[in-house]
Amino acid sequence: MEYTKEAKEEIVRQMLEAIGENPDRDGLLGTPERVVRMWEEVFGGYNEANKPKITSFDNGKDGILNDEMICDSGTFYSHCEHHAIPFFGKYYFAYIPHPKGKILGLSKVGRVVDYYSHKLQIQERLGYDIIMCLWDALTKEMPNDIGDKPGIKEMFEPLGMAIVMEGEHLCKTMRGVKKKGKMRTTKLMGVFKTDPATRAEFMDWVNKNEQ
Repeated sequence: MEYTKEAKEEIVRQMLEAIGENPDRDGLLGTPERVVRMWEEVFGGYNEANKPKITSFDNGKDGILNDEMICDSGTFYSHCEHHAIPFFGKYYFAYIPHPKGKILGLSKVGRVVDYYSHKLQIQERLGYDIIMCLWDALTKEMPNDIGDKPGIKEMFEPLGMAIVMEGEHLCKTMRGVKKKGKMRTTKLMGVFKTDPATRAEFMDWVNKNEQ
């Protein structure tokens, strides 16, 4: 269902009235319009047009073959789907490209994090959505002419990918049990899941950057 700008603003007015406010008092006169504009920004993940184009490059094309761990970290802001109030924190991402696969453009991890954060979410699904989107973007299909079946297509997936998310949930800290603390969730794929040494290297980096 499509809502006009005016219909959305009327919803906000009704919400203000429902909590006991007067939407016509001076301090709230522009609030419905501001809230609607805010919704378009922080819930932009519902608009497919906002989905980032993930730039990737053939590994080794520039003469440098990347076959070791590449890490990135940053912040995220989302809204809990159970109470529609924010949760936010920091993400820690790493991947190991396939030698015949692709590598990510520098800013693309952060853009994907923002896209999937900008909707009502749970932290567990948020990490999963991010990983699956980036994994698919780096999976390269190309002909493999080795052997007696020239031209057969082969998929070159990243060797591994991992994300750790640490978030403070206001549905826990400002209401309910009112206990301050962070929730940590992890999603591991490839060698990050199967190889203890690779996983330990990544988690050591996460724990050092957390301090």
